[in-house]
Amino acid sequence: MMELGISTFGEVTPDGKAGAAVNAHERVQQLLEEVKLADEVGLDVFAFGEHHRPDFVISSPEIMMAAAASVTKNIKLTSSVTVLSSVDPVRTFQNFATVDLISGGRAEIIAGRGSFIESFPLFGFNLDDYNELFTEKLEMFLKINESEKLNWEGKFRAPVKGQGVYPRPLQQQIPVWIGVGGTPASAKRAGALGLPMIIAILGSAPRHFITFVELYRESAEKAGHDVSKLQLGISSQFYVADTTGQAQKEFYPSYEALMNRVGRDRGWSPMNRESFNYLREQGPLVVGDVQNAIDKILEQYELFGNTRFLAQLVTGHTPHKQVLKAIELYGTKVAPEVRKYIDQKKFSLL
Repeated sequence: MMELGISTFGEVTPDGKAGAAVNAHERVQQLLEEVKLADEVGLDVFAFGEHHRPDFVISSPEIMMAAAASVTKNIKLTSSVTVLSSVDPVRTFQNFATVDLISGGRAEIIAGRGSFIESFPLFGFNLDDYNELFTEKLEMFLKINESEKLNWEGKFRAPVKGQGVYPRPLQQQIPVWIGVGGTPASAKRAGALGLPMIIAILGSAPRHFITFVELYRESAEKAGHDVSKLQLGISSQFYVADTTGQAQKEFYPSYEALMNRVGRDRGWSPMNRESFNYLREQGPLVVGDVQNAIDKILEQYELFGNTRFLAQLVTGHTPHKQVLKAIELYGTKVAPEVRKYIDQKKFSLL
C-alpha cells in the first residue's frame, strides 16, 4: 500500500510590519482548514515544512502539528522537514513526543539538513559545520528516541549524563524519516541507518533519481537491513482540478512567483511557460486533471516502488477555495484509484 499525503511550506504574503500579522493569522487558519479536510477525505499524511523567511509562515512544524491534531482524527502528522542541524535534539524530541500524546500516536518527523540556510545564523550555528551538525544531531535524536535515559557527548553541545528525556511518546518510538534532495551521501546515510527516506523531486525528470534510490537500497543491504521493509517517499509539487487546462491556469501564477522568488536567491534561470510545460509533461510536476494526477503518481511508483507520495502544495496566488477543491479531488478521486492500482498489482504478484 502507498500512503498518500500533502506537504506544505505555508506560503504567505508578508505583512511587512511588526505586530498585527493579519496575513499570517489568516494563513495559519487556512492551513488548519486544509489539514482538517485532508483528514476528512481520507488522506494518510500531512506535513508542515520549517522555514525562517517572511514568505513562509511555518517556523515550528511541531506547533502546527499540535494544532492540527486538535482538528483531525486519523491523519499522520509530520514535518517536511525539521532542520535538525539548527535545533536542539532534546527539545525537539520533547516537542514531537508531546504532539504524539496530543494526537493519539500520529506524530512523525522528517529530519533534514535544510535546503534553506536562514536558521543557521539565526540560531548561532556556523555554516561551515553544515554536515557535521546534522550527523551529530541526528545521532543524538535517534539515541533519545531509543532510550528514556540519555548518555551523550558530542562536539556541538554540552554532554548529558544519564538524564531522562520526557515526555515519552505514545508510540514505542517517533517514526524518523530522512528528507533528501539528491545528494548521494544523504542516500547512503539513510540506507546505512535503515531509516525511511523521502526525496524531494522538483526540477529534474524523476528517472534521473533511479540510481539515487538504488544507492539507498544498496547501502541498507550492506549495513544488514532488510531492504524489503524499507520505506521510501517521493515528494513533488502538485495541483489538481476538474480539467487540465483549469489546473494549469489556477496553479501557474503561484508556481511562477514561488520559483522566481526562490530562484533569485539560488541563481536559477527564470521560470516561464516553456519551462513549466516541460516540467509538467516530462518532469516531476503533478499538475492536471484527476487522471493526469493518477498517471503521474503511478509513473513515479513504477520507477521507484515508493511507499509514500507527498503532494507539495504551492498556493501563494491561488484562492483558498480552489486549494480546498484540489485537496478534495486528491482525497476522493485520485487517492482511491492509486491505491486500487497498487493493491491489484500486488495481488497479481502473489
